[in-house]
Amino acid sequence: MYFPSWLSQLYKGLSRPIRRTTQPIWCSLYRRLVQSSQRRNPEFNSFAVRTNTCGELRSSHLGQEVTLCGWIQYRRQNTFLVLRDFHGLVQVVIPQDESAASVKKILCEAPVESVVRVSGTVISRPAGQENPKMPTGEIEIKVKTAELLNACKKLPFEIKDFMKKTEALRLQYRYLDLRSFQMQYNLRLRSQMVMKMREYLCNLHGFVDIETPTLFKRTPGGAKEFLVPSREPGKFYSLPQSPQQFKQLLMVGGLDRYFQVARCYRDEGSRPDRQPEFTQIDIEMSFVDQTGIQSLIEGLLQYSWPNDKDPVVVPFPTVTFTEALATYGTDKPDTRFGMKIIDISDVFRNTEIGFLQDALSKPHGTVKAICIPEGAKYLKRKDIESIRKFAADHFNQEILPVFLNANRNWNSPVANFIMESQRLELIRLMDTQEEDVVLLTAGEHNKACSLLGKLRLECADLLETRGMVLRDPTLFSFLWVVDFPLFLPKEENPRELESAHHPFTAPHPSDIHLLYTEPKKARSQHYDLVLNGNEIGGGSIRIHNAELQRYILATLLKEDVKMLSHLLQALDYGAPPHGGIALGLDRLICLVTGSPSIRDVIAFPKSFRGHDLMSNAPDSIPPEELKPYHIRVSWPTDSKAERAH
Repeated sequence: MYFPSWLSQLYKGLSRPIRRTTQPIWCSLYRRLVQSSQRRNPEFNSFAVRTNTCGELRSSHLGQEVTLCGWIQYRRQNTFLVLRDFHGLVQVVIPQDESAASVKKILCEAPVESVVRVSGTVISRPAGQENPKMPTGEIEIKVKTAELLNACKKLPFEIKDFMKKTEALRLQYRYLDLRSFQMQYNLRLRSQMVMKMREYLCNLHGFVDIETPTLFKRTPGGAKEFLVPSREPGKFYSLPQSPQQFKQLLMVGGLDRYFQVARCYRDEGSRPDRQPEFTQIDIEMSFVDQTGIQSLIEGLLQYSWPNDKDPVVVPFPTVTFTEALATYGTDKPDTRFGMKIIDISDVFRNTEIGFLQDALSKPHGTVKAICIPEGAKYLKRKDIESIRKFAADHFNQEILPVFLNANRNWNSPVANFIMESQRLELIRLMDTQEEDVVLLTAGEHNKACSLLGKLRLECADLLETRGMVLRDPTLFSFLWVVDFPLFLPKEENPRELESAHHPFTAPHPSDIHLLYTEPKKARSQHYDLVLNGNEIGGGSIRIHNAELQRYILATLLKEDVKMLSHLLQALDYGAPPHGGIALGLDRLICLVTGSPSIRDVIAFPKSFRGHDLMSNAPDSIPPEELKPYHIRVSWPTDSKAERAH
């Protein structure tokens, strides 16, 4: 697939979320995207009642008789109008002579955003009236005939006014929002990248595209699933969270290499990077190890990446889960900037500061710190107070800000207890400069790192809102995170275990013996792909031994193995070693386009509460329609308002 040179300009223009991008940039870049598509496939006008698209005509078409279809973008003095379609804009000259009165009436009276078809001749614009900002700016259409295909009523918002309308209004009138250059660009770029992924997997590496069922059964663990009633009393389907079991069964069936652009469902709250229904690039391979899966994905992203973005450099760097947590305080670190977590326990072994003494006296106690570059310049007193309050409220931890300039140690009374030798050692370990601020905390290792990981991102956002450039907006920083724990303690009952990834994840070969002695210490063959601080993919090498899978499910996770009897039986019938991964397509495209939300790269997304504001789904069902499913709605008796809702 060909990507033109203009894409680099897009990424430069997307240094901030889309809401800050100006309309003219989007118009120009979007038209170039469509033009690049035309070079690959020029048949935009096949099967249609037009001869050309609005964005393709140039001086080379002078004198040609053309027929165009599109929406009226705007009209000027009943003399000109601009016609728009998916491909771009073209100026149309409204005839003024008496013989064309009917044509003039149609084009002058049709409301903006009405759909029209015009036929006429391509002519040059008068000298001095060319528009270099429009690809079609050297020509215009001298209209001979016009037809109003559909008049537009008064719009709830202007199509071109993308930045000012609220998201709720955009979702309510999504079919209008889709006409905007921004949404057209996002969805067409998404289509092109998916097509390149299909080409890479199927044509170059022998994968088979297979659709798996949407109606399945409830499975243990993971996110909540949507239930679908059946006509059998008390029995329900579930919408799958992912095709995990199916793709493993395909490996047992000898398909060897599977992929799918898969629809997945999770009954959980919507967030800017999450939807109740979403799309994955789902992949599974037989006779492969972790390195093979990682190499496949690196090649896939290289191949499908827009050409005018800086090339994707492989191999991607790799860190272990333990290293990521210790250095960045999270398992999905944003590596575009520094501010790494540093262990400074040794600096304060003999400190007089009480909370540091208390932390270091405990078995897993530690002192950690991050350096905020030019924090003395950019951070205000209220910022430090907010940081300390956040640490106390959310982590029950204390934060000590240390300013290298002693006169700036406000709101930190214990700073006076830091000796000069300790201050100098901090400067050496943290590699600090004069205006930097050190944020220091103490406590249990994981808790201290998690707090500083949160503050690292919060402070980066704060500094950037005040003018500092920490993260290059044109940089895409990929990272593999590996060696996750196989199990985690359950939040509601820490004595019991749950899968850190999912129960089909194979243990690290070196840690299999720990399953029978200290399962909490076992590592997994689970790997996540992180991009700019966002998890965009996750996968694992699977358990292909039925006995081991049964032991983990029944003994360690205490799950009902009957629910997975079909999978356990399949593993007993000659299952090959296999592994796979799923890339979050919505999140990936969101990052590539610089969109503030994945809802901006999905044609018909759900709202924050999981509602379709356009169709008002979900909707209530009359009782008589529920009877075949043996379901009856039980309304809350103590809340009339809730029932009305």
